[in-house]
Amino acid sequence: MKRPLTVLALVIMAGTGSAAWYLHGKQPIRDGLAQLGGLQAEVVVRYDERGVPHIRAQNETDLYRALGYVHAQDRLFQMEMIRRLARGELAEVLGPKLVETDRLFRSLRLRDHAAEYVARQDKQSPVWLALQAYLDGINQYQANHPRPLEFDVLGIPKRPFTAEDTVAVSGYLAYSFAAAFRTEPVLTYIRDTLGSDYLKDFDLAWHPEGMLKQSGALAAADWRDLNAIARLSREALEAAGLPQFEGSNAWAVAGSRTRSGKPLLAGDPHIRFATPSVWYEAQLSAPGFELYGHHQALVPFAMLGHNLQFGWSLTMFQNDDLDLIAEKVNPDNPNQVWYHGQWVELKSEEQSIAVKGQDPVRLTLRSSPHGPLINDALGNAGGKTPIAMWWGFLETENPLLDAFYRLDRADTLDKARGAVANIQAPGLNVVWANASGDIAWWAAAKLVKRPAGVDPNFILDGSGTAADKDGFYPFNENPQEENPPRGYIVSANFQPLPANGRPIPGYYNLADRGRRLNQRLSDSSVKWDLQNSQALQLDTGTGYGPRTLAPLLPILRDAAGNAEEKALVERLAQWQGDYPLDSVAATLFNQLLYQIAHDAMHDELGDAFFDSLLSTRVLDSMLPRLTADADSPWWDKRATPQKETRADIVKGAWQASLEHLRELLGPDPAHWQWGKAHTLTHVHPLGMQKPLDRLFNVGPFEAPGSHETPNNFSARVGPAPWEVTYGPSTRRLIDFADPAHALGINPVGQSGVLFDAHYADQAQSYVEGLYMPEHYLDEEVKANSKGLLKLEPANR
Repeated sequence: MKRPLTVLALVIMAGTGSAAWYLHGKQPIRDGLAQLGGLQAEVVVRYDERGVPHIRAQNETDLYRALGYVHAQDRLFQMEMIRRLARGELAEVLGPKLVETDRLFRSLRLRDHAAEYVARQDKQSPVWLALQAYLDGINQYQANHPRPLEFDVLGIPKRPFTAEDTVAVSGYLAYSFAAAFRTEPVLTYIRDTLGSDYLKDFDLAWHPEGMLKQSGALAAADWRDLNAIARLSREALEAAGLPQFEGSNAWAVAGSRTRSGKPLLAGDPHIRFATPSVWYEAQLSAPGFELYGHHQALVPFAMLGHNLQFGWSLTMFQNDDLDLIAEKVNPDNPNQVWYHGQWVELKSEEQSIAVKGQDPVRLTLRSSPHGPLINDALGNAGGKTPIAMWWGFLETENPLLDAFYRLDRADTLDKARGAVANIQAPGLNVVWANASGDIAWWAAAKLVKRPAGVDPNFILDGSGTAADKDGFYPFNENPQEENPPRGYIVSANFQPLPANGRPIPGYYNLADRGRRLNQRLSDSSVKWDLQNSQALQLDTGTGYGPRTLAPLLPILRDAAGNAEEKALVERLAQWQGDYPLDSVAATLFNQLLYQIAHDAMHDELGDAFFDSLLSTRVLDSMLPRLTADADSPWWDKRATPQKETRADIVKGAWQASLEHLRELLGPDPAHWQWGKAHTLTHVHPLGMQKPLDRLFNVGPFEAPGSHETPNNFSARVGPAPWEVTYGPSTRRLIDFADPAHALGINPVGQSGVLFDAHYADQAQSYVEGLYMPEHYLDEEVKANSKGLLKLEPANR
């Protein structure tokens, strides 16, 4: 990063006047006249007080070309970074530290898959024509305007965006859902090196009632490889400073349960925080089409949206569509693996990774009949066992763009269901409602048929039939509901209950958040409106803490050594599991939870696997079971001659937690407030390097809520202080009695351009739980316009 810092310093040193002129040239133009080649007629773009463009065109192709242009004005650097991440090309601009990340994404084969996918498409379909127009708008903006500041700092050359980039980015989004990389290695390690007794507290069994109510021997070097892959999987997403999908809330309430008598839709997808934020808001208007939508970088079709007739939100389905498979190698030929009764040659190809300031790095990518070998992400791996990846995203036709093009226009229940059936990977829950009175939920994914008895929580044995697949189940067998008699639908990433009871393996979130939402929505005395729906989205409570603490309270009372400690224990005993900014109990509980996990499990797992476990969802479900299980083998420390008990570990963790909080927040527990220890900073990719963090990052802000509260401000399990990593990427509320006055919020701002007025203008309001109007009616858009940009046809 030395060169970027030098460039930035030179810009600042050039003088106030020159710097102002330089920076002014980088700003979006939201007022005036611009020419855009390929337009058939003039397009009018009105920018409201939040910088949201309201685009009115006379035909659909012009509409998407204009969307690409205005999207690029605000988010060109985000587009560049996310395509480089997906294609494994970050080291070219960020240097050798990103070579590992590039290796990983090359191993995922997203570039190759994108090229094959694009080659199969109908280039004259409405979807393709819209995509090409959108990309052309981006490329025209890039070609005819100064490069973003970040391009200058990093020396990024201008390069046209392609359909292959869009498809590769959709693969990145699917990969960010895939928990298998972070989970299967550690679970398999526990099973194969510690024994099945250590798995009991993880409760990996399928629950048929729903949650609302050995591979071949691996050597030490193989385990090191697997843990390195798990680490890479997490760090690759963190190091790029780009959004990553984590969870979500969504619910729809029928008119019989609302104050207005019409359905109400609420949604807040949970995504890793970043600057700029993941969603780009835009209202699109053309003859026969109108939508207020939330768009992802390089994707022209809204993935969240509404109009006067219908709307929808998304949550993660969290089905397991990725298997890791240990291959059996021919001892006489390391380039062969055993498959279906014979030795089969591995396929291989050579690729080159460009590295800033260094020679290119060569890598060999290999594939078995089961899929790509992910060991190749490590270069010259020390292990001898190839680990293949079978991934539904690579194995399905997956017309994802077609699905959202159709969903953007799905004004009936049948049309919406038909559109959602085309979402094959990643798995998504679509919660939909319309002004006619319908509410619905569909769990959208291609659900794979695995052999009976196969548990995909673990690495599978590739030498037999465990890793075989027998196609996919039809969409109509997926979990789904349409207009249920209870009058509401809630989706919050918990394990769904399919009608046929067939297990759907997945890495589901705890049921606590879903239970809390369900408890409130099931209260028939409540008539739902925008006001009490806001309160529910902003709820900072969860039952997770109290139920985890309950079996420990007698031990903690015995461990308390003085009056102050006894008072703290009683504060925990009376705590209801809520996370307001001033809560001391929340701070104490989260520190104690980490300390118990560390003291009970670190000695068995070691640094690397324990660190990997902290990033998995299975830990969330395991810890309440561990605290309730006095006979768990995890309590005994392996390095000591005596046998430790649950009481021994909990008492030690209690004292260590108090010591840590005193050192961090001071000796007076009154100062151990949640907001002082739990903060949100929206990190820009360049803000990961000091002192650029002070320029590009937004925050920190004291943050309420926590993991598995409806207001899901989540931090990784660890010692205080806690940096919030993900949470509501937007909060939306739509009452279909008056859908023109929907409410929403952006976590940071609409623009990704440093020094722009909309770079961070919503950040404070967002963390305070405020909502903003999403202007829809033409007269209100005009009344709130702060800029009028006219795009006129131009000959290229």
